[in-house]
Amino acid sequence: MRRSLILLCAAMVCAVMGILTAPQSLSQSAPWFARSVGGATQVLAVTGTGGSDAKLDVWERTAAGWQPVTGGIGVPAKIGSKGMSPNHFDGSLMTPKGIYTLDFAFGTEPNPGGGLQYVQVGPDHWWDGDMESPTYNTMQVCKKDECPFNTSLSAGTENLQIPQYAHAVVMGVNKERVPGKGGAFFVHSTDGGATAGCVAIDDATLVTIMRWLRPGAMIAITE
Repeated sequence: MRRSLILLCAAMVCAVMGILTAPQSLSQSAPWFARSVGGATQVLAVTGTGGSDAKLDVWERTAAGWQPVTGGIGVPAKIGSKGMSPNHFDGSLMTPKGIYTLDFAFGTEPNPGGGLQYVQVGPDHWWDGDMESPTYNTMQVCKKDECPFNTSLSAGTENLQIPQYAHAVVMGVNKERVPGKGGAFFVHSTDGGATAGCVAIDDATLVTIMRWLRPGAMIAITE
């Protein structure tokens, strides 16, 4: 009986040691967005860390599953001055939670390269925020006094020639262009402060990410 007890104890020790030394791949769970991005192979994951602060992690799907991209983990980010919201709307000053496409890139600086379409913007480039406009929540090009929509900031329209848009990637929020449900959500260069609902990171890091991005990439935002 004593011998049986010793063997039983030894077996239990081996089992515990087996758990402690299990390969990391067996114990590592998939990232939270894994089942929500369809066939996407590139994801920017933004996680709120309190207030208008967040971190951005860059992920790529490989033959071995989702893997963090070296140099793209824990990137400091700024979000809306009022944090995040699952119910985005114009003027909320909150970054929309959810999964969104990354549709194209733009900036006041020349195209840094990468797989996304890029538009270099100037003084005649606008993001139409006029809820009564048929081109609401789209980029438009026109002289200020000739634009067929309200170009005032109070109407939600933005002129895109500003320092924070040295480089930017358009998030596919409210692609149906429902009036009042928000627009002009980008990943853009940071000035160090909170945003009106966008995600902002260091410009040099953003350029590196833009050069890596390809069509089909997505952004996943959560608290």
